[in-house]
Amino acid sequence: MFHFTERRIEAHVCICFVAYEVYKELERILRLTDIGLSADKVIDIAKTIITIDIKTDGMDGTERRTLFLTEEQQTIKPFFDLKKLLSQFG
Repeated sequence: MFHFTERRIEAHVCICFVAYEVYKELERILRLTDIGLSADKVIDIAKTIITIDIKTDGMDGTERRTLFLTEEQQTIKPFFDLKKLLSQFG
């Protein structure tokens, strides 16, 4: 990336740092859960999960549903329950 102002350079470094911290936290949680997958593998599996928004007649808003279709996706399903995950490892 090429940034030409100090503010953009600082923002880029900040975003990179936050992404690194999220990745390291995922690695930490994976070690604690002992599911036997690397962070890269979990990310690859997560990219295949489909989320849909459902709106029916008479419904004010939309309802979001996440579809876990494959066995691999079922393996990482607990990571999508953030409240439970944070209470265990937070």
